[in-house]
Amino acid sequence: MTESLPVRVFADRNDACRTLAAEVAALIGAINDSGRTAVLGLATGRTPLPFYAELIRLHREGALSFSRVVTFNLDEYLGLPGEHPESYRAFMQRELFGHVDIPAENVHIPDGTVGEAELEAHCQAYEDAIRAAGGIDFQLLGIGRTGHIGFNEPGSPKNSRTRLVGLDPVTRQDAAPSFGGLEQVPEHAISMGCGTILEARKIALLAWGSAKAGIVREALTGPITDQVSASFLQEHPDATFYLDAEAGAGL
Repeated sequence: MTESLPVRVFADRNDACRTLAAEVAALIGAINDSGRTAVLGLATGRTPLPFYAELIRLHREGALSFSRVVTFNLDEYLGLPGEHPESYRAFMQRELFGHVDIPAENVHIPDGTVGEAELEAHCQAYEDAIRAAGGIDFQLLGIGRTGHIGFNEPGSPKNSRTRLVGLDPVTRQDAAPSFGGLEQVPEHAISMGCGTILEARKIALLAWGSAKAGIVREALTGPITDQVSASFLQEHPDATFYLDAEAGAGL
C-alpha cells in the first residue's frame, strides 16, 4: 500500500497551523483580487483551534480580511440552539467569528433547532446556498477516531449530501467530557455529506497527537471505503494532510 495523498508532517501543531493559515490568507487574497468572494468550509472541535488562533492573529496584524469571505460549517448537533455553549454556532462565534471582520450574513451553519418536517428542505437549502456561493474554495477538516470527516460516520456513501446523521457511540463518547456526560450528548447531527465535501476545490485535513496516528495511516494508505470516510480524500485532486510528528508517526 502506498501513500496516495500529499502529507506534510510538522514538528508540532502550531508550526502546521502557522503554515496553513498563511496559505489560506494568500488564497483569500488571490480570490478577492480576482474580483470574487472567497468561500471557506470550516470545521469545529479541538483540532482547528490553533489554526483559528493564527487566522485571528493575521487579521489583527492587518494581513487578512474576512470582509469578502463566505463560510459554510460542516455540521451542527441536532437539538442544540445557537446559544447553547456546545453548539457549533456558539463555538465558531467564540473561536473565530467574534474576532474578525466577517459580515454576519456571510456565515452559514446548519440550524440545530430545525423540526423534523423541515429537515429535508433545510438540508437542500444548505446545498443550494453552497452552489449559489460558487462552491467551496477551501475546506478545512479534522478526522474523528472512526475516520469520519464532518459527521460522516462509517457507512456514509461517497456521494452523500447534507443530511441528518446518527452519531457513532465512539464519537459521542469523545464529546461526553465537553457536555458533562454521555447522556447530555445529542444522538444526531446535520452534516455536509462526503459528496459535498469532496466538491471543494482544495482540502486540508488536520490531525494532532498519537491517538490519531492509526486512523490517519488507515485514511492515507488503507483501502478507499465508506467505513473510513476520510479515505475518500485519496481520490481528491487537491487534498493535503497537515500532521504533527505524533499523528504522522505511523506513516
